[in-house]
Amino acid sequence: MNKKILFLSPYPIDKAPSQRLKYEQYFSAFIDNGYQIKTASFVSLKFWKILYLPNFFAQKVFHTILGYLKRLLLLFSIRKYDIVYIHLWVTPIGIPLFERLVVLLAKKIIYDIDDMVFLGHSSEANKFWQALKGKNKMLYLIKAANHVITCTPTLDQFVQQYNSSTTDISSTVDTEIRYQPTNNYSNNHQLILGWSGSHSTSKYLYLLGGVLKELAKKYDFKLLVMGDSSFKIEGVNLEAHEWSEAIEIETLQQFDIGLYPLPDEEWVYGKSGLKAIQYMALGVPTIAAALGANFRIIESGENGYLITPDNYNDWKNKLELLMIDPVHRKKIGLAARKTIKEKYSIAANKHKYLDIFKNI
Repeated sequence: MNKKILFLSPYPIDKAPSQRLKYEQYFSAFIDNGYQIKTASFVSLKFWKILYLPNFFAQKVFHTILGYLKRLLLLFSIRKYDIVYIHLWVTPIGIPLFERLVVLLAKKIIYDIDDMVFLGHSSEANKFWQALKGKNKMLYLIKAANHVITCTPTLDQFVQQYNSSTTDISSTVDTEIRYQPTNNYSNNHQLILGWSGSHSTSKYLYLLGGVLKELAKKYDFKLLVMGDSSFKIEGVNLEAHEWSEAIEIETLQQFDIGLYPLPDEEWVYGKSGLKAIQYMALGVPTIAAALGANFRIIESGENGYLITPDNYNDWKNKLELLMIDPVHRKKIGLAARKTIKEKYSIAANKHKYLDIFKNI
C-alpha cells in the first residue's frame, strides 16, 4: 500500500520560493516512488494576491481567520497520513497551539525550516504578516520533529542544538528542462549585468551603486533588475521589472553577468544562495558576496567570484574583468553550470528527500 504524506505549507503551491525551489519541485519524484501526496496551504490564492501589498488590512484579517478554520478542520484527518511534512509553521500567530495538536496527532513529523526565519526579517509591505508570526513555533517544531530539513550549514548547526536528526538540503533548480543556458559569451551586443530579487532585498543592489556608476562611464552596458520596477541608479542605463514566474527564466537568460551583493548581517548566514544557484544554472558567471552558503556554491576564480561585501574596488575589478573578456566569461559560466548540475539540481538531490521518508 502506498504511503501517504500531507504537506502543510504557509503558501499556495508554486508561489513562494521557499516552497517552489525546495520540496515542491520533487512532488513528481515522490509520486513515482510510491507516495501519495496531499498539500494544504494556510494562505489561499486570494489571500496570496494581497499578502505582500500594503493596506488591505480587513481582507488580510478575514483570510487569516479563514486559514485557521481550514487548519481546524484538517486536524480531524491528520491520522490518515504516514508522514506530515511541515514547512515553517502550521499557523502563523502566537504560541505553537496548532503545532502541538499536529505533533500529538501525527504518526511522523518532518519539519522544513528555510533561512533564519526566526530572526524576523521581512519586507515593509509585509510587516502585518511578520508581526503575527510566532517565533516559538519554529523552535517547538525543531525539537518535536522526527527529522528536520535545513538549507545551509549555519542553519543546520543551529538546529543541531535542539535536534540531532537533520539533513541540509539546499534550494535546487531543474537543470534538465527549465534552466537551459542561452548565452553565447560574446561582446557583439550590449552587455547585461543582472540582478533578481524583491522590493525588500533590492536595497542591497544599491550597495554597488558607486561601482556601477564608475563602470557606466567606461563601458556600454545595461543593468537589468527583476523584482523591483521602481529601482533606479542615476547615471546607469537600467531596465527594471517586477518579478513574475512567467518571465523569470527568460529574464535570467538575458544576463551576461549575475550580481549577488549582500550585507554582512546575521540573517544572511541562513540563506541558501538561491540567486547564485539560479544564475549559475543558466551558465551566467556570477559575482557574489563572500558570505554564508555562497562559499559552498562558488569556488572563487573557478566557477564565479566571491567578494567581501564592502570591498568595492574588488567588485569593480572583477566586474570589469568579466565584461572585457568574453573567453574568461565563458570559462566561468560553463564551470558554474557544471557545478549546479552536479550538486544543486533536482536529479542530484531527490534521493535525499526519499531517504528521509524511508528512514523515518
